[in-house]
Amino acid sequence: MERVVEALGASYGVRAVEVTEILAGTATSNYRVVDEGGRRWFAKVYRGEVGRERAAIGLAEFAMQGGVPVAEVRRTLDGRVIDERVPMSLWEFVDGETAEGGLVGARWAAVGGVLGRLHRRLAEHPAAAPTVRAGVGVRGVVRSRRQFDRVIDDYASRAVRSPFESWALEAARERRALLGRAQAVLDELPDLTVQVVHGDLAAPNLMMCGDEVAAVIDFQPPGPRFMAWEIARIGCDPRTLMLGDGWVDGLGELLAAYREEHPAARPDDLVSTVAVGCAYTLGSTFPLAEPQEAVTPSLELYARARHETALMMLERLDEVQETLRESLS
Repeated sequence: MERVVEALGASYGVRAVEVTEILAGTATSNYRVVDEGGRRWFAKVYRGEVGRERAAIGLAEFAMQGGVPVAEVRRTLDGRVIDERVPMSLWEFVDGETAEGGLVGARWAAVGGVLGRLHRRLAEHPAAAPTVRAGVGVRGVVRSRRQFDRVIDDYASRAVRSPFESWALEAARERRALLGRAQAVLDELPDLTVQVVHGDLAAPNLMMCGDEVAAVIDFQPPGPRFMAWEIARIGCDPRTLMLGDGWVDGLGELLAAYREEHPAARPDDLVSTVAVGCAYTLGSTFPLAEPQEAVTPSLELYARARHETALMMLERLDEVQETLRESLS
């Protein structure tokens, strides 16, 4: 923490009177900073390669220039977005809470509008022009099968398993047995749009203030991915789906608001959101494969919710897709 305080003064001209570590984030150490004028800042200390982080900050600034609510990075006194000596970046502090409590009520449309604006802006990013690819490429089931086999073999070989490991073993076996159905879902997907996206737009990276989006945070470096995959990341978040059946109508509201902000969005990308989220989640071993020391109570709750909602989406897929198709027609 001492080097953070030193860098704040020397590199940013910020005299810190209070620095508090925030226990969040896996690739960074994060701190809340209060300066002598009472203004709050968010300091992010990196553990990885700073070139990727610099590119991610560039994408965030590109989105902000297009009217997307994004936390603003403060440059060093000599104009850099990262002080490589620590290395760290400094951001305005965003008041609010993450969307981990789920989407309800007016939040659906608010999030959909911001997401549509984000994708409309990122479609203009020079790193990759939007294109259309076969939807089956959303998830490689052959690779997923190998990954599940490794997880199952690892857990099954242990003489003693924790309660989470015992549950994760059975969940992995159940999901492994459903990969054929996941492949069938993928095979039925139409061609879908691939473009530059945020890259990690999950609930922890969406800051809410009441029912409004305060900021989109923690961008990844610019790279093309399926647009429907990113919509599903937030629109089909397990923490939201576990709140009850309201998510079906809510997702329709999100997609309608998305289309209003991004009229060029292809209907196939929107209607396919749940199918994409379902197939992708069924084929993902996260967080079943996490080492025991990384499994916090909140991660275990998320793991169970993710497993349960993947099965629910699979069973209700035809019904939900038809509802979305009707609501968007």
